[in-house]
Amino acid sequence: MESMKYISVKDWAERHGVSERTVRNYCATGKIEGAFLVGKTWNVPAEAQISERRIKETLSPLLKTLREQKSARLKGGIYHRIQIDLTYNSNHIEGSRLTHDQTRYIFETNTIGITSEAVNVDDIVETTNHFRAIDHIIDNTEGPLTESYIKHLHF
Repeated sequence: MESMKYISVKDWAERHGVSERTVRNYCATGKIEGAFLVGKTWNVPAEAQISERRIKETLSPLLKTLREQKSARLKGGIYHRIQIDLTYNSNHIEGSRLTHDQTRYIFETNTIGITSEAVNVDDIVETTNHFRAIDHIIDNTEGPLTESYIKHLHF
């Protein structure tokens, strides 16, 4: 009979593209079958996997609500507010001169509307890209938060 090989939390985290803290949480909550503590150190079965079913069971109520409101295109809910307020504030910090109302109008109508003032095209592009980035995060949150994922969002 072959004995099971165990690896460190760090090694398991690197293999699966998650943080060491996440792995320790998985171990502590029983999401990694066969993991056990020796003192303060977790021993993780080298071939252990996290089942998609177990992860999806832990879908947060907020994420569930965001997905429901996004698909229903609900106006005035948390999804609507996050898209407009987060995009406006984030872009404003970066120097966008769009108003909160202009940001809302772009989100709600996918148009810029006609104004008496000139509107910077870069501000509009950054705004629509920000909306898409938030949607991407909401739609793809089950995956690991990795450096390459963050770079993908910034791209």
